[in-house]
Amino acid sequence: MTYIKATSVLPEALVLEIQKYIQGETIYIPKQGESYKHWGALSGERKRIDDRNVLLKKAYKNGISMNQLAKEHFLSVETVKKIIYSK
Repeated sequence: MTYIKATSVLPEALVLEIQKYIQGETIYIPKQGESYKHWGALSGERKRIDDRNVLLKKAYKNGISMNQLAKEHFLSVETVKKIIYSK
């Protein structure tokens, strides 16, 4: 995250109004909802995990034990349980 000096991008009146509430501190202004990307959306990691979870559920239905799935995917048995029993 990069920092931008408020006086270089905001109108002076707005900076003065913000200074009534906070001065000399770092403040985070989030993106608007429609431009927000969920975790892993850009990198593809979310899809990879979702695909792995589908494979885990199918393998379990085909008789592979939770212990074996945990070992194969480097997960704890509790994590495998959560994945398998999730909707």
